[in-house]
Amino acid sequence: MTKKDPVQTFFDEKINPVTRRDFIKNHLKGALWLSVSASGILLPRRGLADVTPDISVAKGGSTASTRAAVELLGGMGSVVKKGQSVLIKPNMSFANPPEWGTTTSPEVVKELAIMCREAGASKVLVLDNTLYSPKSCLSKTGIRDICEELSDTVVATVNSAKLYREMTISDSVRLSGTDILKQALEADVLIAAPVAKSHSATGVSLSLKGMMGLVYDRAIMHSLGLDACIVDLCSILKADLTVIDATRVLSTNGPRGPGKVLNEQTVIASRDMVAADSCAVSMFEWYGSRYAPKNVAHIKEAHERGLGRMDIENMNIKKVVL
Repeated sequence: MTKKDPVQTFFDEKINPVTRRDFIKNHLKGALWLSVSASGILLPRRGLADVTPDISVAKGGSTASTRAAVELLGGMGSVVKKGQSVLIKPNMSFANPPEWGTTTSPEVVKELAIMCREAGASKVLVLDNTLYSPKSCLSKTGIRDICEELSDTVVATVNSAKLYREMTISDSVRLSGTDILKQALEADVLIAAPVAKSHSATGVSLSLKGMMGLVYDRAIMHSLGLDACIVDLCSILKADLTVIDATRVLSTNGPRGPGKVLNEQTVIASRDMVAADSCAVSMFEWYGSRYAPKNVAHIKEAHERGLGRMDIENMNIKKVVL
């Protein structure tokens, strides 16, 4: 008998899949499409409104798509001000090459760091509390090496207990307190930069789930009820900007891989973590099926508790194809 995949089991048991017709209807409603001319100028299609979107989606190469997605939201200067410190939280937790889709593309992280410095950031920290050997993760993910040439930019793992501060989480449902990375609490700007991937315990791992890389002890979150704890945590660690690396999407066997990697060449950005995650859930196939944001427990709970919006069918989405 063929062993059933744990993430597929999660979806089968915990959520009701939407039909392809429902997916397409919800995905396209309210979306504003853009194209790019040879000169790089954004060209409007179908009556582009001159408003900042709730979500931006760029499809093309890693570097160009990252910049385009942020520019559609008003540029990095709308998030980062001169002299501010920035913490970028990517996925660096596994000692795998970028091609596996388990860690954030180095090109995406580098372009975000460059844009932060262009906006006048005093320093940029790229940090993650890795599950595997810090040395191996820094080496194999490629993020440290690609950012070495950037000034005032540090790529590091944060695995020591002394780097964390005990915090009480008010109005929590499950997680009343935890040790959170001091630099995450002290940074002027927090940018979530997760890779889009499946996860055996939560269905998907995106920006909300990714904030677990900024706490010292993740095991207790699993024991208390992971989905509710993720939402509790994000009531404190609420990113100022979310940029989801969907250039490669790990559609199966996440979070560690190896699994089926979809070559989507897409970057999703939003000032709303819940909206960004919801868009990613809706856009891609997970184990060969389509799902709605409400089918992912922590996304639904984050929406219900006011951390952001999952009703992307009612939101302004701008897209660009490079």
